[in-house]
Amino acid sequence: MVLTKEYRICMPMTVEEYQIGQLYMIARHSLEQSGDGEGVEVVENKEVVDEKHGTGQFTEKRIHLSSRLPYWIQSVIPKIFYVTEKAWNYYPFTITQYTCSFIPKFLIEIETKYENNNGSTENCLNLSPEQLAERLVDYLDIAYDEVSAKHYKEEEDPRFFQSKKTHRGPLVDGWRTNFQPIMCSYKLVHAYFEVFGLQTRVEDFIHSCIREVLLLGHRQAFAWIDEWVEMTMDDVRKYEASLQQQTNSLLKEKIAETSGSANTQELGAGDNEATPTLTGSPPNTPVSPKSPLKKGYFSWF
Repeated sequence: MVLTKEYRICMPMTVEEYQIGQLYMIARHSLEQSGDGEGVEVVENKEVVDEKHGTGQFTEKRIHLSSRLPYWIQSVIPKIFYVTEKAWNYYPFTITQYTCSFIPKFLIEIETKYENNNGSTENCLNLSPEQLAERLVDYLDIAYDEVSAKHYKEEEDPRFFQSKKTHRGPLVDGWRTNFQPIMCSYKLVHAYFEVFGLQTRVEDFIHSCIREVLLLGHRQAFAWIDEWVEMTMDDVRKYEASLQQQTNSLLKEKIAETSGSANTQELGAGDNEATPTLTGSPPNTPVSPKSPLKKGYFSWF
């Protein structure tokens, strides 16, 4: 049985403001989380048109993160792998899909809709009666749900933070009941991992990661509001393009270094012929420390 959850995350801003903040946060996260040959590689970013949803933006990314997974997952995957993210952004509605480079039965599907309310719409994503019966609803509170200690920063804590430009915050207990402005992200997440013996454990792990990333990302989007609140859509797209270029450069430089080092070692061992590689297969990524500090690359915010 596929594990399906609907996450509802309220933010002290409007849907229109959140669109800018979301793009800013994802671009900044991608750059900060890239390095040591791992991180986010932007493959494609273009405008698309859909008959139902109108004009939107399509992005495809490769997320290189093999050494940042729990050891019990590392033990069953090859060292060379990446997750592909495909996202269709028809704001205020988005669709995001994640697949794995070597597991054909791994898939995460996320449908998101944004509304100017406090999470009170019971069927925002127009689910069928059967889907509603299977759905589990999880409300996230960016101020009072705890993040892990390694991710906690007092300056990013909505209970203490106050915006200098908007004067929003600190967020007091029960803020979602009467705070204005307020909006909500409704995220329906389907997690598939059809591998015998691992399905339940991996699907539970996927949702725990999703919850942590959503909570941390939305806390930071609010804490960074003074950096993006005065941006226009053109401003944030330029910022996004600039950071994507830096992110791709970081990955390519490290991959080139790693490949060159591997070739030198092979020649030094007496190999006279280059080792053949599969066309289109991703390059080797170096092994990161066993207690990684970086975590969370995804754009499901």
